[in-house]
Amino acid sequence: MKLAEQVRAAGVVGAGGGGFPTHVKLNAQADTVIANGAECEPLLHKDAAVMQHRAAALVRGVELVMDAVGASDGIIAVKAKKKAAVAAVQEAVQGRRVRVQLLGDYYPAGDEYDLVYTVTGRLIPPGGIPINVGVVVNNVETLVNVVAAAEERPVTRKLVTLAGALNQPVTADVPVGMSFREAIEATGGFAIADPVYMIGGLMMGRVSEDLDAPITKTTTGVVVLPRGHRLIQRRLRPAEAQRRIGKSACDQCRYCTERCPRFLLGYPVEPHQVMRSLAFTATGGDYWNQWAALCCACGLCTLFSCPEELFPKEACDDAKAAMRAAGQKWEGPREVKVHPLREDRRVPIRSLARKLNVLDYDVPAPLHPEPLETDRVTLPLKQHAGAPVEPVVQPGDEVRPGQLIGRVPEKALGAPLHAPFAARVRAVDPAIILERI
Repeated sequence: MKLAEQVRAAGVVGAGGGGFPTHVKLNAQADTVIANGAECEPLLHKDAAVMQHRAAALVRGVELVMDAVGASDGIIAVKAKKKAAVAAVQEAVQGRRVRVQLLGDYYPAGDEYDLVYTVTGRLIPPGGIPINVGVVVNNVETLVNVVAAAEERPVTRKLVTLAGALNQPVTADVPVGMSFREAIEATGGFAIADPVYMIGGLMMGRVSEDLDAPITKTTTGVVVLPRGHRLIQRRLRPAEAQRRIGKSACDQCRYCTERCPRFLLGYPVEPHQVMRSLAFTATGGDYWNQWAALCCACGLCTLFSCPEELFPKEACDDAKAAMRAAGQKWEGPREVKVHPLREDRRVPIRSLARKLNVLDYDVPAPLHPEPLETDRVTLPLKQHAGAPVEPVVQPGDEVRPGQLIGRVPEKALGAPLHAPFAARVRAVDPAIILERI
């Protein structure tokens, strides 16, 4: 069986948060494979844990993907500051076809456009993807899962960082579908009385007040903050209020644009122009939306650059949504020329953490010594890009470890879902709920 078919059958998706079904990438042809270990979200450490503790499997995963796509160059990209991870992967690549490239400690080093240029010097075409320049990029944990798939082991577990206002920040190996609350309580518990989650990180993650939200295949970690924290208050502000404040207060200073990582790479992303569109009603919207089309939603403009604490990233999100609803495609310039001040304008992680007021939580989150277990999991039907899975089990059914419980609809993009342990099915809609037997 081809590797792409094994990876599809195992339900492997992008484990760095994107969730794109990995088998699609393995059907391409490329000359370079990059293992993305940049991990630039403040306070998260799961990719570092993968590289430190599963380096041999990571290198094997890179080589498997190289063979599948015909690549001659395999690279593990990791921040130089992650010393234990760097030491582990440098030892693991000895005598292999893979090399290590060290990155600086800036945000957002893991954006594919930024990473591909930093590692290869190639600029992805505007609106394109890495394969357009002969590159396949996968998260480091995804590549470990590729190795498991080649051994016919499906994705049923996940590494996640539990960080922030906790008694013991850790990175833990958990069953997919375990609740955040149970994982946190099993590793030390909350350090505050009224916690709120930032699932996926402070910058690109989503805020959640549901303490029992399940961990999915794409979860990289959670940062727990007090409800009164300034960042939580900003993220909980209603969208209409965000737009109203931006419309009245934006003075077009351009700081959001001048520090935008995509703008500094030479792409036509200009958040200040999108903010200007908030002042229009019936005119100008279609034109100004174009300045948001290539935004990577890193959040730097909203959470670091804007001196008035406005919401340019969210304005870009709205503009992109409006373009999709109207069936409008990006029609901007194709030429890309890197800004001469790009290196000088990078944002160090330490500076970002200070601006976010989370330096007190910037502590190690080492790998928990034992994998966590649970007796109940909640498995959303959509844990990836593409269509939700269709349950192939019914309430009352008994399932064995690794059994297929959700299949991809015919001719749809997606990834199947498997049971993490022997269990009885309690529900199948809107999520499959399993209880251990």
